[in-house]
Amino acid sequence: MLQLEKLTWSAPEGGQVLNGVDLVIPDNKLVVITGPNGGGKTTLAKLIAGLEKPDSGRIILDGRDITGLDITERARLGVSYAFQQPVRFKGLTVTDLLELASGKKLSHSEACDYLARVGLCANEYVNREVNATLSGGEIKRIEIASVLARAGVAAATPAHSLTKEGRRKLVHALRHFSLRPTALRPVEEAIVTAGGVDVRELDPKTMQSKKVAGLYFAGEVIDADALTGGYNLQTAFTTGYIAGKSASF
Repeated sequence: MLQLEKLTWSAPEGGQVLNGVDLVIPDNKLVVITGPNGGGKTTLAKLIAGLEKPDSGRIILDGRDITGLDITERARLGVSYAFQQPVRFKGLTVTDLLELASGKKLSHSEACDYLARVGLCANEYVNREVNATLSGGEIKRIEIASVLARAGVAAATPAHSLTKEGRRKLVHALRHFSLRPTALRPVEEAIVTAGGVDVRELDPKTMQSKKVAGLYFAGEVIDADALTGGYNLQTAFTTGYIAGKSASF
């Protein structure tokens, strides 16, 4: 059971988004939260997953207070966050992804079976690269196929024919889904790089160096790397705008 107790959170610019939210989500229940734009739906999800920290209140999972746990620790307990725009993997084919999920080499027919099960024309996708040419809907279907592969559920198995053990494996795969990197791509293809100019050496209001007057920094040259999902792009856009505007004065 997931329980939220008097959660509050305010945006960095000072506006309060959540004020004393109480919520109980029982086990084995699907809960949908709806509301207008800016109502705090995404913020609430990020607080539960650990992407944001509440100003006050508690988050309790199965009787355990997880408010102080980071996103990795919460993921190990089965709490995860799905981004609206799924992650794409440059250089990785759909078959590669299915094989990483299953932990074994798949035959062409096995890979095709998993894709057909989620409504994709297998021959058009098995050797396709998982990149920006795929739509969000296609990526989601491939993700579902990879979960089936991870759980070891035969692609042709109808949902009503799943055994109790099969359902247990599927639930376990969904809650503990992870990928193990096997190699690194060249730094020229990196989406995010780590390291750079220490943010403590910069004036956050102007992005000017505290050590060298008239020297400004922005984007990946700064020692700041965020989660995948547009956050690094937003950091680059924001710091670039501030640095450019400040340097023009």
